[in-house]
Amino acid sequence: MANEPGAVLNIVVAVDHGAHRVEELPLALPAGACLGDALAAARVSAEEAGIWGKTLPFDTPLAPGDRVEVYRPLRVDPKVARRERFKRQGARTTGLFKQRD
Repeated sequence: MANEPGAVLNIVVAVDHGAHRVEELPLALPAGACLGDALAAARVSAEEAGIWGKTLPFDTPLAPGDRVEVYRPLRVDPKVARRERFKRQGARTTGLFKQRD
């Protein structure tokens, strides 16, 4: 079925542009296409990419309906960000110490 001549894989490439802006590009690729082929067809360069939230090598074959996701590096270490947020907000407005109504 997917390996028949002329068979097409319909997938989506999701690209994160930062600040809650995600662009989804629907693509139709030939059967046997891999993750790297999807990125090339979408004209996206990436150091890391994956399928459905799992980082995979670029030679991973695609299946119909896959969501290819392009990952960007973290700008701030999550532990550092949490400490800074805690300093700014104080103990009374976060976590277990939050004053509940």
